[in-house]
Amino acid sequence: MKKSVKVYALSTCIHCKHCKEFLDERDQAYDCVYVDKLTGDERKSAIDEIKKVNPGLSFPTVIVEGKVIVGFDKIEIERALED
Repeated sequence: MKKSVKVYALSTCIHCKHCKEFLDERDQAYDCVYVDKLTGDERKSAIDEIKKVNPGLSFPTVIVEGKVIVGFDKIEIERALED
């Protein structure tokens, strides 16, 4: 069964792009939020959500079934998907 995955990313971030490519290669469905493309309250809300799990507000921030992975870490993402 596929796990719920959310990716907070920046549209200009190469690590975010590689993270999405990695998930695509695994045929893993995910919800991606490009924070830099949001505006107003929507952007503030997304930033607040990220800061709750990643106070450094770095990208990508990947959440797999509640497990937070900061940065594009293939090994950690794979482990979270396989747990």
